[in-house]
Parts: sequence; structure tokens; C-alpha cells
Amino acid sequence: MTQLSEARTAGSFGTLVDVVTSGRVLILSGAGLSTESGIPDYRGPTGLARRAQPMTYQAFTGSAAARRRYWARSYLGWRLVARAAPNDGHRAVAEMSRRGLLTGIITQNVDGLHQAAGPVVGGACVTELHGSLHRVICLSCGQRTARAELDRRLAAANPGWDARLAAVGVSPRPDGDTVLDDEAAEAFRVVDCSVCHGVLKPDVVFFGENVPRPRAEACYAMVERSRALVVLGSSLTVMSGFRYVRHAAGLWRPVVIVNQGATRGDAYAAATLDTPLGRTLTELVAAL
Repeated sequence: MTQLSEARTAGSFGTLVDVVTSGRVLILSGAGLSTESGIPDYRGPTGLARRAQPMTYQAFTGSAAARRRYWARSYLGWRLVARAAPNDGHRAVAEMSRRGLLTGIITQNVDGLHQAAGPVVGGACVTELHGSLHRVICLSCGQRTARAELDRRLAAANPGWDARLAAVGVSPRPDGDTVLDDEAAEAFRVVDCSVCHGVLKPDVVFFGENVPRPRAEACYAMVERSRALVVLGSSLTVMSGFRYVRHAAGLWRPVVIVNQGATRGDAYAAATLDTPLGRTLTELVAAL
């Protein structure tokens, strides 16, 4: 790092400290915040998983074969999400909440790690913009159930299926999915809703699906109630998160972005830091 880039980083970190110290900060987090917990992202510097084609809503709802492939891969990938633990970045955000500096947390992640990092304090509730892998929804009757319950039912329906894959191994993907060959996926048995026998879907917003309007509007309102927006670990490539950066900038709220790599929102930011999240946020809390 050159002296000039070091000076710029130091200046941006100072801006981050000033913004957070002033309080009423809204956090917008993305997949980059969870990579240090072992969950890969799509577009960051953490391997090839980001290049995989994600499941779309249209494919999932339109094809029983696509659903079988998804649930087979997700049955394996769920273990990665279920055992993941909050990292230093999540703990730093939780500490900021405990100190009363946050108005809320909007997360694009579906891993539940913000909630696992500590209890909600004051008004800093966690809004899961894209839902959560910890829940499953029936597309017919709308009932939501715990993913752990579905995991038990899938295990009972597929005795020994995953053991046959032990020698092959699986590669995790960012959304709790895995890379799996077609032959193994076709041998997997899917279960239906235990109430109405409808189609089960993870309670997440797939690509090609819209964030529910009330949730999206509530996030706009949080931007308006906040004095500043801090983006953590998101390239902001997807409009569902990027729109809140534009909204904050349009209201003259300062935006600070901490992410490894350039983002779509850099032009709207008062400061950007291209640094590891866990270390930077730990240093931030120490500097408050």
C-alpha cells in the first residue's frame, strides 16, 4: 500500500468513526460480512462460488426437477449455514447496537448471524431483506416452519443418501446451496408441506423474485429516520440493496461503504474502505 493510499484509508476510517460516533446510523450488510464465518459470497474475493448460477424463482416454481436439484444441494449446504457462528464483524455491529448508536440493521444475508451475535437493543432491529434460510414456507397454504424440522424430514426420506457422497465431497455456495452432480440430485426425495401437501420453498427471496413491498417500504422509512447509512460487505450489484444507498444520498445522508472491492454505490459515498470487515469493525468499536 502506498503512502497516498494509506492516507486515504486513514481518512476514510476517520470518517467512519465520526459517522458512527454521531449515532442514528443504519447498517446495510451483505454477504461480505459473513465470509469470515465460512459462508462464501457471490462477487467478493472468496473463491469461485460467486460465479455459480443461483436458483431463480421461475425455475424453482416451474419445474419439479429443478426443485429436486435445489433441495438435494440445499440439504447438504444447510449444514454449513446451521453450524456457522458470528464473526468479529457481526459482534462489532452488535456492540454498536448495545451502545445505542444504530437505528436498525438491514441485511441482505439469509444466514441469521446478526441475530446470533447478540440481542436486539433499542430500535436497532434486524430486517432480513431477502428472508432467512432458517425458515421454510409452503407456496400453497403459506405456513412457515423451521428449517431444522424440514431437515429432519428430509433425512428420514433419504436414509444413507448423503453418506454415498462422502467420498466425492461437496462445494459450498453463498446461499446455503452446494455444487452437486445430476445423478446424485435425481436420487434425492423431496417432501411436501405436512399440512396441505403443497410445495415447500425456503423463506428467502430468490433471484427473479421481488422483496415483499411492505418490507421494502419499511426499509425506506428506516433510511429516512437515520442520520447516516453504513454499508458493510456488499457490492450493491443487486438493486434491492443499492436503492437504499441512492435514497440515503438523495436525502443528503452520509454514506460510508466498507467492502473488499469496488461497489456500485461508491460514487454516492462520503468515504469507502477496501479492507477486511472483521478487523476494521473491531478497530472501529475500539475507536468509538
